Amino acid sequence: MKNYEPAMSFGEDAAGRYDAKPRGDEAATIAFLEQIARGGPALELAIGTGRIALPLAARGIRVNGIDFSSAMIAQLRAKPGGADISVTIGDFADVAVTGDYRLIYVVFNTLFNLLTQDDQVRCFENVANHLAAAGTFVVEAYSPAFLHRLRDGQHVDAESIETDEVMLDVLRHDSATQMIEESHVTLSPGGVRLNPIVQRYAWPGELDLMARIAGLRLKERYASWEREPFDSNSENVVSVYGR
Repeated sequence: MKNYEPAMSFGEDAAGRYDAKPRGDEAATIAFLEQIARGGPALELAIGTGRIALPLAARGIRVNGIDFSSAMIAQLRAKPGGADISVTIGDFADVAVTGDYRLIYVVFNTLFNLLTQDDQVRCFENVANHLAAAGTFVVEAYSPAFLHRLRDGQHVDAESIETDEVMLDVLRHDSATQMIEESHVTLSPGGVRLNPIVQRYAWPGELDLMARIAGLRLKERYASWEREPFDSNSENVVSVYGR
């Protein structure tokens, strides 16, 4: 996508609408992470609006975060308890924090927002440097298998159709580079709004190799936060790494 910068996907407009449609698995996510954290402390990469961090912190776990979007962090700060979360502004690939954590996690495909394999490997390496001796790194992402079923490597999907607004998801996939270029397009009487995003996906086996480079290993893998078994038909991947 020509002239794309990741910051375009997480500006004021996107931040203001980010929590409008909950995914529905937040409670299961928080319960899973609370158990893995064993009392904390925890670090969320790309903490965003605090969708996961705030309820996790409300269970007594100290949660810190890192994010490059001041607009997303402003939404976090506006929520009850948001002012109590320590957030480092920066690229989460660098994990620019001090101290060690029992849990470091990144959810909702966000690891794929790092657009090169080198950046993704660097993220794993820096995570390993900040994990406590028995610490755990949890990565949630989609399984890329569905992308290879797209006709001509692209699709257009009607996300919602209302009398005054239509929302479309437009996506193009390049299997050679493992890149997807996507835009959520909103059509309304007020005009056209574009929310572009580019991702560099990785297969579960590739994630495992990144972990090995960083001195970590796969301990558990599931298809959901409810610990459903992962198989070739799974659309989601929750990977648990440790030493």
